[in-house]
Amino acid sequence: MTTTQHLGLRRTRDYLIIPRALKKIAGATVVATAWATAWATAWTTVWATAWATALVHAQPVPPAAIPRDVDVPFVVSAPAVTRTMLEMAKVQRSDFVIDLGSGDGRIVFLAAQQYGARGLGVEIDPTLVETALEDSQKLKLGSLVNFRVQNLFETDLSPATVITMYLLPDVNLQLRDKLLRLKPGTRVVSHDWDMGDWQADDMRVIPNLEKSLGLEKTSKVLLWVVPARIAGRWCGQIPQQAGPASKPDGTITVVLDIEQRYQELSGVLSIKSGATNVLRQVPIRTNILGDRFVVSVGDQNIIVDTKEQGLTLFAEPPRPRHIAGIVANPLLGLTAPLNALIPPFLTTTEPVRLMRGAEGTDTKSNAKSGASK
Repeated sequence: MTTTQHLGLRRTRDYLIIPRALKKIAGATVVATAWATAWATAWTTVWATAWATALVHAQPVPPAAIPRDVDVPFVVSAPAVTRTMLEMAKVQRSDFVIDLGSGDGRIVFLAAQQYGARGLGVEIDPTLVETALEDSQKLKLGSLVNFRVQNLFETDLSPATVITMYLLPDVNLQLRDKLLRLKPGTRVVSHDWDMGDWQADDMRVIPNLEKSLGLEKTSKVLLWVVPARIAGRWCGQIPQQAGPASKPDGTITVVLDIEQRYQELSGVLSIKSGATNVLRQVPIRTNILGDRFVVSVGDQNIIVDTKEQGLTLFAEPPRPRHIAGIVANPLLGLTAPLNALIPPFLTTTEPVRLMRGAEGTDTKSNAKSGASK
């Protein structure tokens, strides 16, 4: 693509014809003139808007076609945007923030100054890195922050608990698989650009009067929490009193079948006695936030934690259910919540451990075998 095509301009022989929209934006009527004169007149005025328009309306480039040494232009993020990015990521002192395309280092500096978090800025421009290192010394943040001249595609992101970035749409897509392989619970925050069909877990639109690109003076801040990968079948056993029925040996089996697309989960949660006797079964459709998700069964929430080896189920007490005009009726003797009308899915107060494996496998032996997610 030529420079004129990239700006949405059309060149005919020795003349440059500027689209009507750009004429209006430039605040001047540009007629067909000699190429050199038109270029010099129009370039400075329309550049920012034309660049933003080209980014929005350009055909997406397949991630595989993006060069690994892509040079993302440095565009300053307003203070309100950087604050919002760190707020949405819930940065704490224990976090390690990696800013991809760190520019002048402002996000890394703010994370260190406001939250006491350690940070690394990755930037391809040596001049910007040199300036950021000098500023870190002036701010006396040398022990908390560092900056590196490096291609962001070659950066080891595994130490990060928070990733921040203001890149380009196709660069985000190129990074997506790498980000999804990070430790579950890692927070990823992007200024303006999304991740394609990996939907954000949270998004805010904030005023940004300082924004130099585009016509709208707002910025989007998008947050993703890297989800644990838990697709498959998970099984475990619980004592007889914890479920509605039991096997002859005094246990029943809990089976969790899960399909996963990014953070979106679907599947079935079952309680069984024996290989085929299904006692209760409920469909699942929920989202996992990092390493934890919630399954709602009637009035009961079952929290599923993936931090430890296997899955751990915690059954919350059912929420009280009252029936107006009946609960307080002394003739019927009903003075308490009618939880008995809808029995809880799990009555155990102890955590239930599930491991990958066939139904009926002893949970303890599975735990020793080193089954992993």
